[in-house]
Amino acid sequence: MTHYRNCNGLSRRHAIQLGLGGFLGMGFAEGLMRRAESAESATPMRAEARSCILIWLDGGPSHYETFDPKPLAPKEVRGSFEPIATRIPGGYFSQHLPRLAGIADKLAIVRSICHNQGNHGAGNHYMMTGAPPRIPVGCGAFVSFHPSLGSGTAHARGHKDGLPAYFSIPSMTRSGGPNFLGAQYAPFVVPDNPNSESFRVRDVALPAGVTDDRFVKRESIRSRVDRLPRVSDAAAADPVRALDDYYHQGQQLMRSEKAQAAFSIQKEPPTVREKYGRNAFGQRALLARRLVEAGVPFITLNEGGWDHHTKLFESFNKRMPEVDGTVAALIDDLDQRGLLDSTLVVMLGEFGRTPKINNDAGRDHWSQSMSVMLAGAGIPGGQIIGATDRAGYNAVDRVLSPENFVSTIYKKLGIDPDKILYTPQGRPSHLVSDPTPIAELFA
Repeated sequence: MTHYRNCNGLSRRHAIQLGLGGFLGMGFAEGLMRRAESAESATPMRAEARSCILIWLDGGPSHYETFDPKPLAPKEVRGSFEPIATRIPGGYFSQHLPRLAGIADKLAIVRSICHNQGNHGAGNHYMMTGAPPRIPVGCGAFVSFHPSLGSGTAHARGHKDGLPAYFSIPSMTRSGGPNFLGAQYAPFVVPDNPNSESFRVRDVALPAGVTDDRFVKRESIRSRVDRLPRVSDAAAADPVRALDDYYHQGQQLMRSEKAQAAFSIQKEPPTVREKYGRNAFGQRALLARRLVEAGVPFITLNEGGWDHHTKLFESFNKRMPEVDGTVAALIDDLDQRGLLDSTLVVMLGEFGRTPKINNDAGRDHWSQSMSVMLAGAGIPGGQIIGATDRAGYNAVDRVLSPENFVSTIYKKLGIDPDKILYTPQGRPSHLVSDPTPIAELFA
């Protein structure tokens, strides 16, 4: 199995380990959250999306070689790929995106998001939460100063039918955790490869050697222990309650028919599986569609390996056709099943890449300009929002921030981005400091 690494040397395996550590270590503030919820307006926002699939290209994909080619720039800026026409009049993508170019009338491309966090740790945090890090963050840091999009959605939506509200496949992004919301809103991670014939999601079936009778007996014993009086409220602090929540969520997951059905990807017709691509990323995208059908509100596909300081063009030749085919297949499949209108599909990374190609045939970190692809959930398709200058150095038209991006996702999901939450210390915190969404993405 390939473990993609960024320039800081951290692999997906490390991310899984750190993600699970965060899952078990941040269970706080249940009571304070109730205070926050009671203070909110009783009138919910209208949701255009029931679910969001966020495709995270970890490392920072080049905007030049994806959605913002610059054919008139000097060779050392424009690179070796050619632009191709799309179904957006006057709109061009880079040459390895023909499938997405062919359905561009269903897409909105934002070319003008920018920020000032030019390393992986800080950039990831800003785009995943809508909150800039409060202190300097190193390139390799896994940080969470604010709830992520997935955790914020899980908190607002809750889980049902035994399925967690937030999945991250195959690992958690470095800032994809819940922070002060508590560990019960961390993602359910599915690390195994759904393209494998032996694919099986852990925790949705009894462990080997444990029969139904033994499980019932163990459950009965634990239930009796839980009914014992506790010494004080302090003895039953939030981390303990969070672990209890995990246990009960695990029980629900094992007993959920919807969960069992959603993970049974082997039941998909071979033609559908081939359409998505018989590779790990393709089958993860197909699994995401099945989770949408099961009612899961937020799914992140954490696809690493986009930190191209070296051999960018060689890598894009190999990997971008796979991404192009899979993402186009996902959008088409959702559309044909009548799910695209209620599902938001987003693809981005933490920043773009430098205008000038370096001596190793790569591009370095560049946060002054980046591109984001969106589709579904009532987004008017066939449009390009904003622009960078002629050489792609800076966003110059309709300049937008990570706060605008994150507020858009929340509002599409019917969640007020101006919602006030409370930290464990009782301090109020806005879900997003600037709750202004990107107006062009709303009909």
